[in-house]
Amino acid sequence: MLGVGQTADAEDMNDSFNLLNMMMAQWQRRRYMVYELVTASKVATGQISYTVGPGGDFDIPRPSKLESAFFRQQFNQQLPVDYPFTILRAREDYNRIGLKTLNAFPQFIFYDAANPLGNLFPWPVPNNQYEIHITVMQQLQQFAGMDEEITLPPEYKAALMWNLTLELYPFYGLPVNEIVAKKAEASMRIIEEANAQIPRLQMPGSLQGRGGSYNIYGDYYIGSAG
Repeated sequence: MLGVGQTADAEDMNDSFNLLNMMMAQWQRRRYMVYELVTASKVATGQISYTVGPGGDFDIPRPSKLESAFFRQQFNQQLPVDYPFTILRAREDYNRIGLKTLNAFPQFIFYDAANPLGNLFPWPVPNNQYEIHITVMQQLQQFAGMDEEITLPPEYKAALMWNLTLELYPFYGLPVNEIVAKKAEASMRIIEEANAQIPRLQMPGSLQGRGGSYNIYGDYYIGSAG
């Protein structure tokens, strides 16, 4: 934006800094832009719900969603057993549960991403014989000041530079430089390749244990045991 030897004024620096943090907040919502998943845990207390966020029952940065979740049965402290939760992705699915206070072996979990604290609903409601574990995306760095050191993995630095430049073009009413756009896209692809994690395919229970093979085109089983 500036010529050689020129210095940006305080207002331009502040606007660019705010754009940087807004861009980081948007990256936080993209799984391929987050380099790590973290797991937090809490021993169940028989509550219907638990708060998630700074100062909550799960004292972590407030996530937008759950990536996975499981509960640990603690009858045997030397050999605890983990069971996966089935994640309910919508409030409507949780609302269809008739007896929400049922206390039994857990199976489902729903996360309501409220702000400033999210709310976690395991069901059936577990007691203190179980420990709840949730896996969420690592919180990307939000910069507190312009002199703060970048603590992200090295490949993020080029992506920060080129993509922030793209954010600044329309901010100053300038046309986008094609070379900058290509470099910004390439830097994002590098991060996506580095962070990509593809879970193994899971088959619905209704399609398992029938024997034989399944014809996906005709929607029928071949050679199943009679």
